[in-house]
Amino acid sequence: MARFLNKKPIVQNGESQILSITGGNRLSGEVVISGSKNATLPIMAASLLAKGDFTLTNIPNLADVRVFKEVLKDLGCVTDFNTGRCYIDTNSLGNNVLNPDLIGRMRASVLVMGPLLARFNEVTVPLPGGCSLGPRPIDYHLFGFKLLGAEISDINGTISLYAPKGLRGTIIDLPFPSVGATENLMMAATLAKGMTVIENAAREPEIVDLAEFLNMMGAEINGAGTRSITIRGVNDLHSVNYSVIPDRIETASFLMAGLITGGDVTCVNASPWHLPVILEKLEEAGCELIIDTEKVGIKSPPRPKSVGAKTTPYPGFATDVQPMLMAAMTIADGENIFMDTIFENRFNQIKELIKMGADIEFNGRVALVRGIDNLTGCDVAAPDIRAAMALVIAGLKADGETRISNLEHLLRGYENPVEKLTALGADLKITEETLDTKTDTTQPDKTPVSDEATVSEHPQSDDDSPVVSTN
Repeated sequence: MARFLNKKPIVQNGESQILSITGGNRLSGEVVISGSKNATLPIMAASLLAKGDFTLTNIPNLADVRVFKEVLKDLGCVTDFNTGRCYIDTNSLGNNVLNPDLIGRMRASVLVMGPLLARFNEVTVPLPGGCSLGPRPIDYHLFGFKLLGAEISDINGTISLYAPKGLRGTIIDLPFPSVGATENLMMAATLAKGMTVIENAAREPEIVDLAEFLNMMGAEINGAGTRSITIRGVNDLHSVNYSVIPDRIETASFLMAGLITGGDVTCVNASPWHLPVILEKLEEAGCELIIDTEKVGIKSPPRPKSVGAKTTPYPGFATDVQPMLMAAMTIADGENIFMDTIFENRFNQIKELIKMGADIEFNGRVALVRGIDNLTGCDVAAPDIRAAMALVIAGLKADGETRISNLEHLLRGYENPVEKLTALGADLKITEETLDTKTDTTQPDKTPVSDEATVSEHPQSDDDSPVVSTN
């Protein structure tokens, strides 16, 4: 069986490059899953809560991680990243004003708000940038910070928070189980006076990982992974060494790649316990599951059965996996409905899949996918991280050559994707050229299906991030 071991990535950023895929190869073998980006970023932010030297391991070498390292460096930290290890020295931390250029490159930068507010009683941050998944304001974060005792001002898009008497424990009932808000408020509350209870908290595995990291630092947090998290404030925290959890979204992505090609793919350094709903869908599609403590794999049928999905906060079906499952269902036997209740623009992949011949109708956040015999390779453009992987998955199956531009999106969320897929038997390569292809997220010219779903008005993502989801 093929087995990929982490090596130096072929590309660094994906700008002015395209990914060329010749479809039709059946994937088979083992792939080593990287550490979770969505766990890494809040844990890096949490290091700001204490003075000392931190060593983080199982860290993915991704653009977002490198940008976040620059955010910490700009705040005064000394940082180094090498072979899956990230070193952070916070002893010289002294700046509590975020660089607008850095935060504009990645929304996850707002995760330093909670630690800096707790540590210095004030922080200034411009409104964040990031992926084109619809509006993601930080209202829930600010809502919680205000309850913790912070005074908030907003001048020309720059937000300043002040807590001259320090933060104080309180009850925060979030209007929506936002990942980013839960993480930011949990970090801030670790140094608040008294007890804080976060109700309707996000329950993602990355929340649990952050809480375990904070508890190792000396925090007193209970209930992470449930709807109610209790944080008893302490006077100070200390530095630790820590290894982050595997990336569950990357795991799901490779399993979907195996599904669409009728392959046998096993993910190692993976946690099947983080993927209960995803694995149920794979079983429904006709896969045989292989599950072990740190391993999960599938034996796929020649053609999957059609399954649909409605995205909801964890432990429901993850919005970050919806584009990849939809790509696999374009060649499934039958038709089904997809609903995304998290992001208003999470169907960015549909227009590009239709270029490849997919039979998809959509209206708003509801899509009808009818399986066809096969897709046809063509030139497409990736509009965001998960849509990029969806197009890769489609290209692995499609007849002929698929060429994907805007490759930087793929490399924000996946470490060494070309090498890993090649080791599984895929035929793909990166070339230096520019395609005359524009990302188009408008509704396709097809009769729309009826939008009968009840959807949330509060966008949230467990990828783009919990983290990059700032809501």
